[in-house]
Amino acid sequence: MARQAGITMKERRSAVLQHANKAGYNAVAAFEPENVFYLTGFWGEAIAVCTADGTKLIAPKLEYSRAQHSSVGCEVIPTERGSELLMTFVAQVKDKKACTDCSDFTTIEHIRKLGNNIAIDTEPFFQARRIKDDAEMAVIAKASRILDNLYEICEDEIKPGVSERQLQAKLIYEAMKMGANPPSYNSTLNPLIIAGGPNGALPHAEVTDRKFRSKDMIVVDLTLRHKGYIADATRTFALGSATKEMTPVYNVVQESQKAGLDAATAGATCGQVDAACRDLIKERGYEKYFIHSTGHGIGLDVHEPPWLRTNAEEVLKANMAVTVEPGIYLEGKFGVRIEDSVLVTGGRPKVLNRYTKDLVVL
Repeated sequence: MARQAGITMKERRSAVLQHANKAGYNAVAAFEPENVFYLTGFWGEAIAVCTADGTKLIAPKLEYSRAQHSSVGCEVIPTERGSELLMTFVAQVKDKKACTDCSDFTTIEHIRKLGNNIAIDTEPFFQARRIKDDAEMAVIAKASRILDNLYEICEDEIKPGVSERQLQAKLIYEAMKMGANPPSYNSTLNPLIIAGGPNGALPHAEVTDRKFRSKDMIVVDLTLRHKGYIADATRTFALGSATKEMTPVYNVVQESQKAGLDAATAGATCGQVDAACRDLIKERGYEKYFIHSTGHGIGLDVHEPPWLRTNAEEVLKANMAVTVEPGIYLEGKFGVRIEDSVLVTGGRPKVLNRYTKDLVVL
């Protein structure tokens, strides 16, 4: 198993360096935890430097033992935090033309004052990360199965009188027992989206203390991380019964999502997938209520390239991992969104979420 992990890590480093070389760089420096993990297998406070000569992981002393234990095939260099860490880093990229994912102005200015004219360029990282290897695909699939289990739990937990916050707490508890962790976002105070009734009309609703009521539509958007990797799915439930207005809306979103999945094949553009979803919703008269893009890449970030949005020209390739998630949002009433994590193939994508997409009335 260690040998396989080493081979995979070597291939990831090679891919990042190849993209960097094409852009004129002969070294890459990862500051962001996602890219450090991608190159070394260590998730934490550190800098990963990757060159043709190998990979070095510069870690503060408080992280040194953990970095040694979890990193794969790289030299771990201990140092102090702050300026000494940056001085150690600059010594490793001396005479190198390096690019980095670090966008912190103060850090970049400090590095340049120490004598390295490093370039900010995240593309070599994201170009490599777009295509998932076998190990990554297996972890994302496992994360998706955890989400499926959580939707089964929703069937037992969603009842009149239960609040959005109570359901979120239960799902996070159960998810962590199954080996998943909530990701963190700067743009929200909550790890999940649990939105009942009119709150469901807000695509990125914050979890509240509102209690579920009979005839609510309840949007449950679960994004969780397993062994570093993200799976993302959404299901919309009806409580008690669905009204005559709710059922047709749900059916349109379900058909739209199927059209998007049918279009999400290797060789199609991201814009074509978006159009497949959007055109069907437009045809049914709900165009102005579909107010976000159709999907996004998933992996070590919750949202990463490629982007499935209007007129996007990027071409999908086999082994990309993306979401397909159309929705309709009727302000002050309810919302419906259906989302799966999928792997792109030469034919119909491999849908990783198996929980039913038919309307479940609880």
